[in-house]
Amino acid sequence: MSDSNDIENIHRRYTLTLINPSSYYVSLFGSIAIACVISFLCFNNFITNYEIVYHLPAALGALLAIQYIDSRFTRHKEYSKSLHMSFFGNVLWLITIVAGIIGSSMLSIEPALFYVALGMFIFSSFRIGIMTTTLGISMKKACVLCFVQPLAMFFALVPISMWSVLYDVQTLAFAVVFLGVAVAWSYITNRTGLPMIKSTHKLLQAYLQSVSQNDPRDMESIILETSMQSDISTSQIRFSTNDDKNDFRMILPDLHPGPFHPVGGSNIPYEIYKSMNSSAMVLHSISDHSLNLPSQQDVQDYLQELSNSRVSKKGMTCTEPVTAQINKAHVVGIRLDETALLFLSLSPHGMEDVPVILKTEIEQMAKNRNFEHALIVDTHNAMGGEISQEDSQDLLTAAKNVLDILITKSNHPLQYGYANSQSMNIQTSDLAGGGIGMLCLAFEQKKYFLCWADANNMENGVREEVIAHLKNHGHELVEMFTSDTHSTTMGVRNRNGYYELGSVTKSERLADWCLTIAKQAEKNIAEGKFEILENNAKVRVMGSGIFEHLSKALDSSLNMTKWFMILCTGIFLISIFLRF
Repeated sequence: MSDSNDIENIHRRYTLTLINPSSYYVSLFGSIAIACVISFLCFNNFITNYEIVYHLPAALGALLAIQYIDSRFTRHKEYSKSLHMSFFGNVLWLITIVAGIIGSSMLSIEPALFYVALGMFIFSSFRIGIMTTTLGISMKKACVLCFVQPLAMFFALVPISMWSVLYDVQTLAFAVVFLGVAVAWSYITNRTGLPMIKSTHKLLQAYLQSVSQNDPRDMESIILETSMQSDISTSQIRFSTNDDKNDFRMILPDLHPGPFHPVGGSNIPYEIYKSMNSSAMVLHSISDHSLNLPSQQDVQDYLQELSNSRVSKKGMTCTEPVTAQINKAHVVGIRLDETALLFLSLSPHGMEDVPVILKTEIEQMAKNRNFEHALIVDTHNAMGGEISQEDSQDLLTAAKNVLDILITKSNHPLQYGYANSQSMNIQTSDLAGGGIGMLCLAFEQKKYFLCWADANNMENGVREEVIAHLKNHGHELVEMFTSDTHSTTMGVRNRNGYYELGSVTKSERLADWCLTIAKQAEKNIAEGKFEILENNAKVRVMGSGIFEHLSKALDSSLNMTKWFMILCTGIFLISIFLRF
């Protein structure tokens, strides 16, 4: 499994947490409502002479007080998680009581307070699991704290004369079994990542803290333990008018914008964009998650190094764009003197990160045709899985055809115009801070457009709709591509773990934005020149492996959890059967 697939798998596992209400108010009022229902059921079924007017306020008071006290013991003092834990724990308690009432009714026997006590212990067992896995509480503390809220509510709901049910042999036996299962489950799942991952729970907590609380510190400290120094090259094409004004850059860093927001270099396209006076397109190189910057500090170190780029080539001419289509594979190429700029796509079929081996082979093709440079862009403009061998070969063939045509194309004086969405104040969750940029290349009576979006991939078919819309209005858009930013993962509650462009913004609206920007770029056309800048920086990168191990550990933990849930369900049914 590739690093991309590993991270996608982790995000899919993270969707299990999406059953949590999006607002802690839902859990707060939900737990209050359930406590009221439990009190009413006790009043109606289990306890004679039940003074609900006294017991219910006491139970609610215990509930609210201990919800807050619980949050003080969590690793990051998170009140919302304490409320979610309380809500679901009370749900389990309610289910146990209702099951007991239904069973008693079916068999025409008197409901027993045993079910209230059993539900309380199941509630306690659930708390052990949540406290140790997601809240960062040690096992010893969890074994003590797990009883605080359930017992307090039990003592408030049940008259003191009936507390003896807690000492009943049958009650104690099932309590020990459920609590033992919870402890065993927590212990085993925490060790599923050994030997590479010392504590699966700590890594899971760090991941949840980063994606839910926008706090990358714990996750970055773990990643840094396995990070390594690497030489990272970055190429730039700097366009400017003959008076050195209207500076615009296309930047191709051999980095990957990941792993996920806000960890490491997840927002590196926008950071580079800002460092270039917000006049740039930060392209997605042929890279994968092993080339992620592991921390915010490494991002700043890289940006500092980037400012020391050197000019390797200057020129004033370019060719018209060339396009080749082989089955699904689509390649667009432009030649700037002896530099080839290639855009690789499988849209609308989609693909994940292009394998590095394709870059190596295309660069060799270009060298064989006497190109000095070959800058290769993964357009990342349609959702898809790992690229197949057949599609890889088709991309190579299409790239070869483009290079063969480019060496025969005539050079033209460079005329360009650039515009972006900065003045449009576009705000949408599937588009990051860099917005949308448009480059217009003019050749006598012809104009071609290249569109860039600071986004994490695109909905399949959106590229084609935008191209068609611009064509209908007399603008030839030859390619649309994204930065593959991972900053659009913030606060996302879906299976992908991010919003691809077009998943939130309607394609029609996006197409209108692109047309507006294209018209502005056309107005800005002027004669110009270009420079090729190169930079080599020694920075830390994440390397491969850590998310593979985490992904496998989570899979193992979930498989074990399924078996433990089956076991607990069986024990629960036995408890009901034996009671009857």
